[in-house]
Amino acid sequence: MNLTISGHHLDVTPALRSYVASKLERISRHFDQVVDIRVLLTVDKIKDKDHRQKAECNIHVKGKDIYAESTHADLYAAVDELADKLDRQVLRYKDKAQEHHHLPLKREVV
Repeated sequence: MNLTISGHHLDVTPALRSYVASKLERISRHFDQVVDIRVLLTVDKIKDKDHRQKAECNIHVKGKDIYAESTHADLYAAVDELADKLDRQVLRYKDKAQEHHHLPLKREVV
């Protein structure tokens, strides 16, 4: 699994990098076919202070790309919300992928 964390109008500190990595470990624990994760952390210069910090993530899994974003006043809270959204999406994708492996129907012999 490749993890890329970048910042826009923000320096990504080692503490922030380790926090994001620890939150996204949950996704790879639930689904082992994650190929690539790209995280973009942004600080916008908008006047609305409640949605100034933004976290976006693209996950490339086998057969699909999953995208989520979250905005919050605190960047750590935005990363928490992002991890929750991604976890739900990955679990939903995993369930749909596993539903295709049904047992064959048994036919009655008359």
